[in-house]
Amino acid sequence: MATPRLQDIPLLPGSPRRLSPRAVARASQGPRQGQQHLKVLGPRAPGLQGCSNQDSGQLSGGESSHRSSVINNYLDANEPVSSEAPRSRMHFHDNQRKVDYVLAYHYRKRGAHPSHDSPGHSLAIVSNGETGKEPHAGGSHDIELGPLDALEEERKEQREEFEHNLMEAGLELERDLESKSQGSIFVRIHAPWQVLAREAEFLKIKVPTKKMYEIKPEGCIAKKFNEILQKLSSPLKPRVPEHSNNRMKNLSYPFSREKMYLYNIQDKDTFFDNATRSRIVHEILKRTACSRANNTMGINSLIASNIYEAAYPLHDGEYDGPGDAVNDRKVLYQEWARYGVFYKFQPIDLIRKYFGEKIGLYFAWLGLYTSFLIPSSIIGVIVFLYGCATIEEDIPSKEMCDQQNAFTMCPLCDKSCDYWNLSSACGTARASHLFDNPATVFFSIFMALWATMFLENWKRLQMRLGYFWDLTGIEEEEERAQEHSRPEYETKVREKMLKKSDKSVVQKLGTNMTEREDEDDEDKLTWKDRFPGYLINFVSILFMIALTFSIVFAVIVYRITIAAALSLNKDTRSNVRVTVTATAVIINLVVILILDEIYGAVAKWLTKIEVPKTEQTFEERLILKAFLLKFVNAYSPIFYVAFFKGRFVGRPGSYVYVFNGYRMEECAPGGCLMELCIQLSIIMLGKQLIQNNIFEIGVPKLKKLFRKLKDETEPGETDSAHSKHPEQWELDYSLEPYTGLTPEYMEMIIQFGFVTLFVASFPLAPVFALLNNVIEVRLDAKKFVTELRRPDAVRIKDIGIWFDILSGIGKFSVISNAFVIAITSDFIPRLVYQYSYSHNGTLHGFVNHTLSFFNVSQLKEGTQPENSQFDQEVQFCRFKDYREPPWAPNPYEYSRQYWSILSARLAFVIIFQNLVMFLSVLVDWMIPDIPTDISDQIKKEKSLLVDFFLKEEHEKLKLMDETASSSQGAGPQSRRSRAASSAPSGRSQPGSIASSGSQHTNV
Repeated sequence: MATPRLQDIPLLPGSPRRLSPRAVARASQGPRQGQQHLKVLGPRAPGLQGCSNQDSGQLSGGESSHRSSVINNYLDANEPVSSEAPRSRMHFHDNQRKVDYVLAYHYRKRGAHPSHDSPGHSLAIVSNGETGKEPHAGGSHDIELGPLDALEEERKEQREEFEHNLMEAGLELERDLESKSQGSIFVRIHAPWQVLAREAEFLKIKVPTKKMYEIKPEGCIAKKFNEILQKLSSPLKPRVPEHSNNRMKNLSYPFSREKMYLYNIQDKDTFFDNATRSRIVHEILKRTACSRANNTMGINSLIASNIYEAAYPLHDGEYDGPGDAVNDRKVLYQEWARYGVFYKFQPIDLIRKYFGEKIGLYFAWLGLYTSFLIPSSIIGVIVFLYGCATIEEDIPSKEMCDQQNAFTMCPLCDKSCDYWNLSSACGTARASHLFDNPATVFFSIFMALWATMFLENWKRLQMRLGYFWDLTGIEEEEERAQEHSRPEYETKVREKMLKKSDKSVVQKLGTNMTEREDEDDEDKLTWKDRFPGYLINFVSILFMIALTFSIVFAVIVYRITIAAALSLNKDTRSNVRVTVTATAVIINLVVILILDEIYGAVAKWLTKIEVPKTEQTFEERLILKAFLLKFVNAYSPIFYVAFFKGRFVGRPGSYVYVFNGYRMEECAPGGCLMELCIQLSIIMLGKQLIQNNIFEIGVPKLKKLFRKLKDETEPGETDSAHSKHPEQWELDYSLEPYTGLTPEYMEMIIQFGFVTLFVASFPLAPVFALLNNVIEVRLDAKKFVTELRRPDAVRIKDIGIWFDILSGIGKFSVISNAFVIAITSDFIPRLVYQYSYSHNGTLHGFVNHTLSFFNVSQLKEGTQPENSQFDQEVQFCRFKDYREPPWAPNPYEYSRQYWSILSARLAFVIIFQNLVMFLSVLVDWMIPDIPTDISDQIKKEKSLLVDFFLKEEHEKLKLMDETASSSQGAGPQSRRSRAASSAPSGRSQPGSIASSGSQHTNV
């Protein structure tokens, strides 16, 4: 076929120049498969430049076979847009079509020179994948393509094909002109009503019907109590507009174009809110293919291939913009995302409306968790105050502080350490009583029940929100229907199939990429393909856990060696224990913070190696790996102090040594519980202060600063007019991309572990968690509203795998607290002594009972204290253990008291665990997962929905009968005139039955 002349190529409507040479080459090949020749309509009057329904490929008769969708008629930059309405930053240039989504990419022209006289707000017309360019924009230079230029050309063609496919799906596009040598281009996307209706039906999106009903009224007493509560809490409520009456609710039903008469469609432009519109467009973007990009499926694949840089929905204007214009983003900022409103409740319904159900459920969960920390904080403070009030009555600490007892203790290290008096550890013993007292046991039981009640109340709140947010009908099959394959998965499948020698397999990949549901084993990854990834995952996770344990052991060695070194100097000998404990905890904190970042990146890399098929599977596996690694990292030093420190020391004359004569470290004279408290408090507070707050505030600001500096130093032309008044899509592009809720959940889950796992050693943990979360809620809110691009609205019915992790931590906390009380604290030894060995039923003599004797003459040669002040006086020294004295038949063997206490400890663990588990099950049984009123309302709603359907169907049939009977008495001419008058019009009023019917018929 001969190459057509340039004048034979159709021009864009109103375009001042011809199409690009690449378009000419493609035009010579004829239309693509499934692509119709574009017959362009003439320019329209201002205010009507958007395509009507009939323009968008819905023409009747023979014209429909020769036309494709005209996405945007040409708009001259010098032509006034509208003399009535001001320029909207949320709409196309015609000031009518709303921008539902934005695609952004960076372009680079070859051999182009800046065009200083080009208008800054010019538009390119996207039509069948072609781009209308300005004259003298640099396209007339024929320069040999370099590798980078060839890559840019290839990406441009891929973008054009992808955008053409989007238009075939019914979307309308508008794009800026590439008027500079390089820069960022934004492609605005608008979803017309036909597309919204089609996709809403496909996605089974629930929308309100015309029927409203009253929510079950409360009882008289409950109503009065609720009214009083409402008045008392009114200062705490955010001032957000009430979208509906709290006592009235619309019946909701999945959208169906065949049942348009059911819905209350007053205005088609606002029937679907912005979050729903962007969600629908995102679903189309995810499933649209691009054959030029190796049959890439979806926008995520194109972003991963750097064909596009970003894809995001727009925020609803500026959050701090001047003027009285109010939008949801500004309301959220003023009533939620500022530290000054920390005392107010969260506007959960508005959060859900703006960000979607997934983020709404996160903030609802975080708010409930924070409110549940209030009673636990109060009880924790009471327990701490009880310890402070009874410290003077604690008999064991009095005996330890009494210098008349003169308990001469064995040396803490070899040679350099001297004998010492137990009364020198008076301060540690008194401080231990603050956390090691009988109230701690009851607080541990309370916190175990607290965790159960929190999870039960969350399930109830989740069901309540699901009812009011119309999430009760979401089924697993519907959620899976919305899942699309990840780009990495498609790439792996493509590589696998390309390795096959049969070319038909490769051809099958190109033709059936959109029908992946029917793929056989050749079209998907089997366990054999994934086995190397699984093996690397298993080995890597074991290595990371071993690395964590090695670092914990290295810190132990540091403590031992530093303690021995400081003991050699008389000036530092008195503060050895405090210095070693403080420095070791700080080292642990720094290591935890560093490894947290490393493990997060490693978990993501390991999950990518597994090549999960869907984003949901990827997220779940990433969460499990990251949680496992961060759990081990955060709690390993605490588990060591709680359960292992001081257990493998040995005894005088037979100590356990590591590394050339260094003795294993012992617990403080008052026990390891005080050191556990210090370790837990510093790590918990340090993580919250540094990682959760400073990093979350500082890192985004640094990224924003670096990006701003990069944009300023980037070569290319800048538009001064645009820089002063940037569009909304440009403002959003400068924000940080949304990366998911995993980091937000993870830091709260780790904190939940600190609050529940070791609360027996640190009753003030809930208080510090509460103080942190009050700030955390507003910090996260501010980040979502002001610093992040608007996330895609995701519709889910629960928090997913996070609930299972919370439940697991709650059950594990019962076991850990039981062992902390039984093994780490002196609670059980005191009970055994008081009821089995005490002469008067008190704790008098308890300290002497816990100390064993050792004959100093039996110390190993070279380990005796040098220059001891007690050399001439000491025959026996004391050490904390239950062993037979030197004069017994079996010296230094475990005594009968040791076995009695060990039995009591194990019995306490069993009784404590079963008691708490029984109470937890009882609480679970007493609190139903689904609130009774919500269960009744769901049943009532189903009944009302059936009645409403029957009523509407009856009225529809009645109307049809009346129309048919009136038509029978009229002639053909009148019937034709009535049919013509009732025909659907593209410009019928929004919400009218004719308009609704026409949209359904033509979709």
